[in-house]
Amino acid sequence: MSAPHIENMISGADDRRWSKLLDQLDIDDLTDAFVEQIQKVPGYDPPPIPLSEIRRTGTLSFEVITEGLRSEEDQPHTRLEVATDVGVTRARAGIPIESLMTAIRLDFSILWSALTEIAEPGDDSLLVRRAFRVWHAVDRYASQTRVAYSAEQRRMHDETRSIHQGFLASLFQDSAPTPSRLALIATELDLEPEAPYSVAAASNEDLPGLRLLVATAAQLGATAHSHHLSDGLIAFWPSDERPGSPGATLSELAAEARIGLATAPGGLRDLRSSAATALELASLLAPEETTALDLGRGWARLAKRRLGASGLDLTGEVQRALDRCRPAERVRLVEAAAAFLRTGSINDSAEQLFCHRNTLANRLRRFAELTGVDVTVPEQAARIVVGWA
Repeated sequence: MSAPHIENMISGADDRRWSKLLDQLDIDDLTDAFVEQIQKVPGYDPPPIPLSEIRRTGTLSFEVITEGLRSEEDQPHTRLEVATDVGVTRARAGIPIESLMTAIRLDFSILWSALTEIAEPGDDSLLVRRAFRVWHAVDRYASQTRVAYSAEQRRMHDETRSIHQGFLASLFQDSAPTPSRLALIATELDLEPEAPYSVAAASNEDLPGLRLLVATAAQLGATAHSHHLSDGLIAFWPSDERPGSPGATLSELAAEARIGLATAPGGLRDLRSSAATALELASLLAPEETTALDLGRGWARLAKRRLGASGLDLTGEVQRALDRCRPAERVRLVEAAAAFLRTGSINDSAEQLFCHRNTLANRLRRFAELTGVDVTVPEQAARIVVGWA
């Protein structure tokens, strides 16, 4: 008798004996052992899903695994269906992937224990030859379950993000949200509805800086929510004045970024208007500026733009009056007025311009005679401050 023929006989005998061993497995007993042992696995103690659900999928798992052990040919569709069922339901239940993989590895130990119990002394070599097949069948099932679990987690993340973005969008799109609507949004986004918020905005080439700020917030332990509008990107976070707190540190970093900054002192109801202000301030940043523009620095620019949109020319007459001066005198008068508007002090302004205080006072007086605007009078000075912003 040839060696190949003998090997075929041995293989055929192995398959027949293997099938008899598999026929003796009791799926209900396997499932009972699984349900008992799984409750000791971290993440399943106590089980986050009903035991009836664990039993149902445990039974299905043993059925498809043992069926796959009967031959070398794979039955991917049935096994994939069960693996997907388990992966999806466990992801939805919030069971950690490590706990799920530990639970599936129980299938191997329970199966192998059952096989060794029903095996006869002469089956030892057969079990050794088939051990890899058992492990491989469980491993394929575990891999497919992991893929289904990960895909479901991504779907859950996308769903949550979609809902999250929907609530954020309503904050910036609803012109007058009701108190109940704001309360719902605050609950869903874990926000305080009436707490003050810092609001930042950026557009075009300044977007990366604001995105970096949002990413940095998580590292600081703060939470910065962001939302894209047609004009740019908005980010906001709870205002926190406590020195060294995550919110205060984030605000300090924001002041050093090239963005527009505003506040929403009335909480969520003010976010829409504050975001519009922050976006407008961001658009008023000069090319050479590298830090944030807030209302403290940018109010005059903001006022100039809005007044200009109404057709009001604040400094046209002033400019025409100054144009009648000799060029050198015009430069000196403008320097004097600008210095005083910055400092509000004759002495400090004179020191900045390296001239005597009387000289500066005379130039301011001459400026007032020519233009009709006395920059030492706040009400009149405001016109120049805004016009020259």
